Parts: sequence; C-alpha cells; structure tokens
Amino acid sequence: MSAAGEEIDEPLVVIARAVKTRGLKGEIVAELLTDFPERFENVEELTAISQAGERRTVVLESYWFHQDRVVLKFTDVDTIEAAEQLIDNDFAIPESERVSLPESHYYDYELEGCTVSTTSHQDLGKVTGVMRTGGVELLAVANEETGRDYLLPMTDSIVLEIDPTKKTILVDPPDGLLDL
Repeated sequence: MSAAGEEIDEPLVVIARAVKTRGLKGEIVAELLTDFPERFENVEELTAISQAGERRTVVLESYWFHQDRVVLKFTDVDTIEAAEQLIDNDFAIPESERVSLPESHYYDYELEGCTVSTTSHQDLGKVTGVMRTGGVELLAVANEETGRDYLLPMTDSIVLEIDPTKKTILVDPPDGLLDL
C-alpha cells in the first residue's frame, strides 16, 4: 500500500461516497457503493477522489454502520471544517483489493463501456449501466450514433459472452426485443 499522501496509480474501485458530516469530531456519513460492506474490516487506507478528480490518500481510523450508510473517521480529520472538505468525495480502493466474484459474475464498472453487438454483427452501442429490478438484471445500452437505448435482460439465453478485458459483450436477442 502507498504511504499517506501518495497518489495511487493502479485503477481504483469506488466503495463509498461522502454525503455529509456527523458530529463535531470530523466524522463523515457515506453512502455505501459496495455489495461487500464487510470489506471495511481490512481497510487501512482509502483514496479520496474529489469531484474535480483530485486524489489523496486518507487513513481510516474507525468506521461503523448506521442504517444503510457507513460513518467514517479518518486520521487527522478532527473538525467539522476538515470533514466538510471531503463531502462529495468518492472513497476508493485499489482494484487489486476488490472482492473476487464467482466465475461469470462481473462488477458493474467492468460492464460499463463495453461494446454490445448481436450474433448477426449489429452494433447496439455501449453499456451505460446495470439496472436491478428485483428480478433479472438489465443491461442499459446506448447507441450514440442512432440515439437508441436498449434494455437487455442478463440471461444466459440472451447474453452469450462477456469479455471485460476486450470490453465486448455478445448478445442474441429474441425477435422483437430490440424493437421495444
């Protein structure tokens, strides 16, 4: 890990976003952006990323969960004024420290930006996000050239191949799905 204050060159994975201060001692309430909140047990440092893209390393002194958020206390952030400087910052870890997923499971950020094409070589566009509806997850795909948006169910019969390293997804949509 890097020493406090150094910039991390490795790709980062955002796990929380600061939304407000809490108390008088520099605590920050953050929205959880990870499916693995237990990961905070082994985190000593986070990279704080400002809205402008500036990065700095912060040392995690303590944390606890409150409702569906996490309260973070960083070393040397001891006042409301110091904590306010971190509001709207994303907190990230190096990609190498992310939780490993089972085979054929992907993080949203791995799918976002992937080019989606059909088995008949039709370019549908790029993945802009993953929608969770309580049932089957949907790939949100936007084609900038045509202005079309698609929602593709992430089922084995439709999504045939995902290659996050090549940023490509091959799909075989049933008749009529692309007309919706």
